[in-house]
Amino acid sequence: MACLLVVRLRGTVNVPHWAEMTLRLLNLHKRFSATLVADTPSIKGMLKKVKDYVAWSSVDARLIKELLEKRGKVSRRKRLTLEDVKKLGFEDFASLAAALAEGKVTLNKLELIKPFFALHPPRGGFPASSRRLYEDGILGENPELPKLVLKML
Repeated sequence: MACLLVVRLRGTVNVPHWAEMTLRLLNLHKRFSATLVADTPSIKGMLKKVKDYVAWSSVDARLIKELLEKRGKVSRRKRLTLEDVKKLGFEDFASLAAALAEGKVTLNKLELIKPFFALHPPRGGFPASSRRLYEDGILGENPELPKLVLKML
């Protein structure tokens, strides 16, 4: 079972209650927040429901490692450290990233780590419209999302 990276790219104003509820279930409370979810049919259905607010893509262990090192949080102000990763039973960030990428563990089940990442707006701007679906814009299922997320770290 693979892992998907989901990034909320639209704001919180004028979002219908059904979309807001789905985004909350995905742990995407604010604009430019990202999370890692399992690639299951139920999650795919949730993503298709909120495709006008988020972008998603499959992700590799290298990008997950970057996210954990640069944007992983234990509490509101405390960053994720190597000691915290060792408390979870992993030897380093790379082994935790590999386990997440392969679907052996999920971000929600790891009690110590916050289940989302707060990102910056992309340095250099968006490559296409942030209001349209992929092909004309960046929303929905977007295979170019990992490059965009690297600009947002």
